[in-house]
Amino acid sequence: MANKNFNIVITGVGGQGLITLLDVISKAAFNKGLDIKTSELHGLSQRGGSVGVYIRFGKKVYSPMVPKTQANLVLALEFQEALGGLEFANKNTVFVINNYQTPTLGESASLKQVEDNIKLATNKIFTMPFLSICEKELDNSVVVGVAMLGFAIEKQALPLTKEEIIEAIKETMPEKFWELNLKALELIKE
Repeated sequence: MANKNFNIVITGVGGQGLITLLDVISKAAFNKGLDIKTSELHGLSQRGGSVGVYIRFGKKVYSPMVPKTQANLVLALEFQEALGGLEFANKNTVFVINNYQTPTLGESASLKQVEDNIKLATNKIFTMPFLSICEKELDNSVVVGVAMLGFAIEKQALPLTKEEIIEAIKETMPEKFWELNLKALELIKE
């Protein structure tokens, strides 16, 4: 990662824990001695509207906004929201997508349509039923983002270790949530 910044875009809807992910990833990068800049873009987040979170870290970061076509990793907590990361994608961008769709009024794109659009930019797409897996294995859907984070680390799509994320979880969350989040981080091996 020498002088190059690592750029993450996290997309989803209000209430899915995007800000928690921003806090955990930022703390892990900070603890590693990296410069971090973050930004949030809220839609109607309290009503399930679109939310975008941007995290940049490296030796020296000058702007919190991820430049177009410069994302290294896109985490999409809702598959339609993955399209919000498309403008930041390039052929090397890794997309980790939860194949859950928030109920919406009106028409919406299918998972296949979303994946087909993303494939125009990159073939590095991992789509899984993270929400269903968390509900089945942990009886909890709140930790979907942490499960996705653990998966991204397994796929070596994030230059942070599980140990660094575990330390960050313990520094950013109340102790009563540690066990559940640590289980979620280790949940999906592939």
